[in-house]
Amino acid sequence: MSPRAVYRHVTHTIRHAPEGGITYEAFCTAANCGAESGPLAEQEAAQEWALRHTGRTGHDLFRRVVTDHAKVTRAE
Repeated sequence: MSPRAVYRHVTHTIRHAPEGGITYEAFCTAANCGAESGPLAEQEAAQEWALRHTGRTGHDLFRRVVTDHAKVTRAE
């Protein structure tokens, strides 16, 4: 007798996981620069890094990344 797969629909939810936190990063996009703030816990810290970098280098274009950690659980 061959094994048989049984499929059933199970509802899940996805939500922010506080234990994972949120991180903020800024990356300079000027040619040949490559500077980055690294992951920071506060959005203001990443923005301050970008402002200081602009003051030192004159580079004025940045890529901002916000990372949110989420957890998937079965809906009850």
